[in-house]
Amino acid sequence: MTYDHWIGGTSVPGSGTRLGDVFDPALGAVRRLVRLGTAADVDAAVRVARAAAGSWAQTSVTARSRIMFAFRELLVRHEDELAVVISSEHGKTLDDARGEVVRGREVVEFACGIPQLLKGAFSDQVSRGVDSHSFRQPLGVVAGITPFNFPVMVPLWMHPLAIACGNAFVLKPSERVPGASDLVARLYQRAGLPDGVFNVVHGDKVAVDALLSHPGVDAVSFVGSTPIARYVHAAASRAGKRVQALGGAKNHAVVMPDADLEFAADHIVAAGYGSAGQRCMAISAVVAVGSVADDLVERIRERTLRIAVGPGGADGVEMGPVVTAAARDRIAGAVERGAKDGATVVVDGRDLVVAGHEDGFFIGPTLLDHVSPSMDAYRDEIFGPVLTVLRVPTLDAAIELINANPYGNGTAVFTSSGHVAREFERRVEVGMIGVNVPVPVPMAFHSFGGWKQSLFGDHHIHGPEGVAFYTRAKVVTTRWPQVRREVERAPLAFPTVS
Repeated sequence: MTYDHWIGGTSVPGSGTRLGDVFDPALGAVRRLVRLGTAADVDAAVRVARAAAGSWAQTSVTARSRIMFAFRELLVRHEDELAVVISSEHGKTLDDARGEVVRGREVVEFACGIPQLLKGAFSDQVSRGVDSHSFRQPLGVVAGITPFNFPVMVPLWMHPLAIACGNAFVLKPSERVPGASDLVARLYQRAGLPDGVFNVVHGDKVAVDALLSHPGVDAVSFVGSTPIARYVHAAASRAGKRVQALGGAKNHAVVMPDADLEFAADHIVAAGYGSAGQRCMAISAVVAVGSVADDLVERIRERTLRIAVGPGGADGVEMGPVVTAAARDRIAGAVERGAKDGATVVVDGRDLVVAGHEDGFFIGPTLLDHVSPSMDAYRDEIFGPVLTVLRVPTLDAAIELINANPYGNGTAVFTSSGHVAREFERRVEVGMIGVNVPVPVPMAFHSFGGWKQSLFGDHHIHGPEGVAFYTRAKVVTTRWPQVRREVERAPLAFPTVS
């Protein structure tokens, strides 16, 4: 079977002949095929979206909100179905996939309040007899380009809010995990969204470049690696589009001597190895402060060795495979280079074999100690189940280490000291911070986004900044002078022309 594009409320094969393989990572086998869209397919989707955008923008905010409520209920009803699709194409466990759907659904719930979110402001009597008011209007057509690691959640961080604001949307999901977007498109239609307001074009760089340059696209929202985020931001900006491009990460967890080490170790393991480390908010660098290092590493080692690895749909499995064979080999290479550079391999997951799934894309949880900032294992975004431990003497040294890193997506500190927590959150140059929370992904009513090379553009994703990104403001100044004229009484006689 083949995933087709979704354009104008129907499934269409498009004009291209190229097909991509969609793997089951646990088996290492192709499960379906996906169309790889052409520039003509992108043009067809954008034209349909542009045609739908005008009437959709004129739809009342109340009607838009009601569709979001209906869409939200369908996401609840089809949560398990979505989780199965995610797990089978990405590899993550079913519980992790369900959690992804829930965190994405929170943005839909936020978008249900669009009448309140789009309320303008009014200033009375800014001058004698003059008032002023402001309101926000949709941009037109928005494109979303999303990564493989969250096939439902990251797109849901974009299109519900963009659509609720009155825009039409063209989604280009990762060609590795296309199934969830296909299902979401059908749920939108069942929720009552007019055809053409939400469209899906599958594909690779050809489709991406066509979206970035198409004159009918007003804005682009992107999540992916830093090199591609930089490329997307530059290309879309040159084309005169509004753009937000979220890039990569190197997320640190600082563990202070006064922390609850059992709590910290358990949560670091979950944050580092959940979803096989394929999260932009995964902890990858553990910063042990002072004398805490040896005890902390031993506790992490013990917990790491107990992780059950296997196919994501199996009972009791805590961690599934990575998404492709190339990803598995790249991660193994990073571990090998770390060992050659002098890191201590405390737990080595490179030789893991899962019985019955010998061809699957599995690599086990891996723990490297005595890592230094000069090593590739620290500098590179490994994007896999690898935790690296760096040892520093003080909190100041930990903060300096984090601030010197080119990424600034997320970070956390484990401590029982309010003073330490306050110092950390104020001084660290990172967009999202956790205090005893290793994966500090904000709720939907806040905005998600990092600093430095983790974000290109002015706006974070979803939340209040999402509303600002998907709309533009108008300010109106009004005066109503009194019309002065003599009122002539109408005669009762039959009117004649004089």
